[in-house]
Amino acid sequence: MATGKNPLFDTATTLGKIFLFLGVSAICGVLVAGLLVPAAAVSGSAASGSIQFFDTLPAELKVDPPSQSTTILASDGSPIANLYAENRTRVSLDQMSPHIKDAIIAIEDSRFYEHGGVDTTGILRALVSTARGNKQGASTITQQYVNNVINSSLEAEGKGDEVLLNGVNKGVGDKLREMKLAIALEKKFTKEQILEGYLNIVFFNRDAYGIEAASKFFFSTTAKDLTLPQAALLAGVVNSPSYYDPITNPENAKVRRDLVLRAMLTQGKIKQADYDAAVATPVQTKVTQPRQGCAYSQTAPYFCDYVLHLLLNNPAYGADAAERERKIFRGGLTIKTTLDPKAQAVAQAQVDGSAGANPDKWGASLVSVQPGSGKIVSMAQNTVWFPADGKFDQTQNFNVDVQDPKGNDLNGLGGFQPGSTMKPFTFAEWLNEGKSMSTQLNGAVRRYPQNFPWRNTCPAPTTGWYDASNGSYDLQNADETHYKYMSVLDGLANSINTITFASAAQLDLCGIQKVVDAVGIHGGLPSADNPNPPVPMTTLGNLIGSTQTAPLTMASAFATFANNGKYCEPMAIESVTDATGAQLPAQSPNCRDAVKPEVAHGVAYAMQEVLNRGSGSLIVPRISTRTTFPIAAKTGTNDNNSSTWVAGYTSGLATATWFGDPLGDQKRAGQNVTINGNFYKGIDGYMIAGPQFSNYMAQVAPAYGTDPFPAPPSDMLYSPAPVPDPVTVPRTTIPTGKSTEPATQPSADPTPAPTKSAGKK
Repeated sequence: MATGKNPLFDTATTLGKIFLFLGVSAICGVLVAGLLVPAAAVSGSAASGSIQFFDTLPAELKVDPPSQSTTILASDGSPIANLYAENRTRVSLDQMSPHIKDAIIAIEDSRFYEHGGVDTTGILRALVSTARGNKQGASTITQQYVNNVINSSLEAEGKGDEVLLNGVNKGVGDKLREMKLAIALEKKFTKEQILEGYLNIVFFNRDAYGIEAASKFFFSTTAKDLTLPQAALLAGVVNSPSYYDPITNPENAKVRRDLVLRAMLTQGKIKQADYDAAVATPVQTKVTQPRQGCAYSQTAPYFCDYVLHLLLNNPAYGADAAERERKIFRGGLTIKTTLDPKAQAVAQAQVDGSAGANPDKWGASLVSVQPGSGKIVSMAQNTVWFPADGKFDQTQNFNVDVQDPKGNDLNGLGGFQPGSTMKPFTFAEWLNEGKSMSTQLNGAVRRYPQNFPWRNTCPAPTTGWYDASNGSYDLQNADETHYKYMSVLDGLANSINTITFASAAQLDLCGIQKVVDAVGIHGGLPSADNPNPPVPMTTLGNLIGSTQTAPLTMASAFATFANNGKYCEPMAIESVTDATGAQLPAQSPNCRDAVKPEVAHGVAYAMQEVLNRGSGSLIVPRISTRTTFPIAAKTGTNDNNSSTWVAGYTSGLATATWFGDPLGDQKRAGQNVTINGNFYKGIDGYMIAGPQFSNYMAQVAPAYGTDPFPAPPSDMLYSPAPVPDPVTVPRTTIPTGKSTEPATQPSADPTPAPTKSAGKK
């Protein structure tokens, strides 16, 4: 806290000036006798009393590194973003131009190398000048450094209101404490260490703390490469950063700069010719405006924001949110992430191109992870953080959950209905129960009444049904030709809803639930009592994807099949080091067995057929395992075509792409719309999300490995005969027109449901 001023020392009166002169002169005498010249003998009761008074002042000063910028890096070491409370980059004295060292000493403390922290000559001169009505400072560089260190510590502790400014709220007691601390500091550090510390901490501008940041901000150069006129100008700014600002007050800045140059000449630090050339140089700046925060990232603002939220939510970085924020924004951390900038550039180009000018603000996103580690390789969406040139602006992340499992904010949108990208998990349980993918099932069965005998060994009740005779509506496919017998494999490849339900009717719904949980699928929208909601497969609509899930969740789930059945949690942060080089907690691969390896191989076999001859074969440009490299994927579309997907993988990379409506309640239909110059009666997964996926994987996947998938056991591939119909409710008619999408979820209420038809793909 600032010490209150004593009226006795009020320099507004002549008497006050006299007392101030006499009082501080006496103190200066004590300083000279007892501290500045330790060998001198001090005698006399007055002197001894003064020394005792001075000794009661605190002498400890904790010199922590000043607030420094934190840097977030991509996996190759390239910068993603800078985070800071004060824009500062610390550099050593040998990385500073000799001109700035000479200039700052010449103008701020010409006897820097001669005094022991307090310049008594300067103090006496300042007192005489002040007594005559001309206020003059007398703080040495060491005293200024002390003041900056104290204020920096207060700011770092969130006590900015206690900051002491020279000549504003600093009392005599504060000044005396500063003197003693300066003397103590000189005994602990060398002059070079003090000068280096001062030049790294001093304030130049609200966007520039320390000489390195100031050099970049004002001149787009480094402290090491400052010219003489530039160094003299920056040395002059320190005295009054606002008044001598060369951008807003270039005339004032030039006067001050030339004063610095004159001092340097007088003190023999430069020659006459150098002086003449420097004063003749006009004041010219070349500003590099710092961009603080993830929003200004040129490569991956939303991934950066995700990383930042992971750290802000991590108690290893502080006991509370305020402490963690200080650690991250002031600690000079270096955060190395998993992001591949080359893959990120491709991802961004794909999502940006999906909707073109996009006046209707359709959303596109893409995220990919590495099987076996969970490392996030890319994360992109077709929005900008700030409104610019009519672009789609958005601050929430399309690819991640609203919050983490502990209820901490992730700034995510929470995901979208995944549609038929959920079908592979029912297929996985089919294989897990020892059944063959060639088994024939009756795709004409479309009614599942309320009393249907689903097998469910989990305690959760089964809800929902499809039965037009009881006020619901019959299960729909997208194509009228698919209400027939077909293999489970063909049902998945062509995304046939009735085959998915016929499969589930032969399975334990609890088993499907266990697969879904094991591969990390969960709802992206939390509730007050459930921050990490499951996707309940006993609610039958979720067999075909009715609960919102985030693209990152889906990419990680599909990566499980590429990784021989091992699920790995998403990972974004490889390492974190502080300003001293010490390692701080980061992330490491966290993987677990999720499905049997042979089941994963069977799913990969089936999802290759999706691209070879099924719903994914319509994607243009086409990726086929028979013509390019082994790749497996599944398309997905929700009820009203407002959420469309492709999720898939190679042996080395798993990707989820999404296109649809990200706004408001996400109920805007993707039907009879024109996007990027193309008219769509109904957007399907293969139409826009599909090209995002195929273009991205064609360019990026080879760098991560495209080895053939292991073959599944032969008994998974072949089965002799159809399975009997699972229900007795007859179905004698088949719709005559092509339907669009199935109901998001079958009705659990006996009241009549809407009659619209559907067929997720």
